[in-house]
Amino acid sequence: MASTATPILPADAAEIARTPLEARHCALSVVDIQEKLLPPIFEKERMVRNSQLLIRLAKILDLPVLLSTQYSKGLGPTIPEIASLLPNVTPLEKIEFGCFNNDAYCARVKSLPGNRNTLLVCGMESHICVMQTALGALNSGYIVHVASDAVSSRTEWNWKIGLDRMRAAGAVISSTEMMIYELLHTSSGPAFKEMLQYLK
Repeated sequence: MASTATPILPADAAEIARTPLEARHCALSVVDIQEKLLPPIFEKERMVRNSQLLIRLAKILDLPVLLSTQYSKGLGPTIPEIASLLPNVTPLEKIEFGCFNNDAYCARVKSLPGNRNTLLVCGMESHICVMQTALGALNSGYIVHVASDAVSSRTEWNWKIGLDRMRAAGAVISSTEMMIYELLHTSSGPAFKEMLQYLK
């Protein structure tokens, strides 16, 4: 991902939504799925399960994964269900709500291999850290796809209004299965067969 990319204009949003995802251009951002933040989250089991699916897909397709934590001293580490799938990924600690306001996160994004111009996003909360991360990525020129069923907030209203704001800003609002099947392209390859065990 290059830091000099041109920000997406609203007129380009439809064209971006029509363009199929390509694994070689994607990275996955897992935002702040932490122990003390999780208990009051709306439909948290759904959010965790779908985030796990995206992480498994990232491993199968060799997508880089960015993992962030918000003030882990007070809010706890990444939950074990997520951390156990990412044993070799060091969480990027931040106090900023938006990941792109954190210098270490931006440096990690810039260092990703290949032409990673598309960020897939899951995590919490939809209306705070996820939304501000998506806006930061869009303003930095990246294409953003948000898995609507792999993000959430403490209230259903804020989950939905966060998605609305991201859509209005130019993010593609997707779902976990949409992303998975779009990136896999076909049922005939080994990647689909490996992923299928988690989709049943």
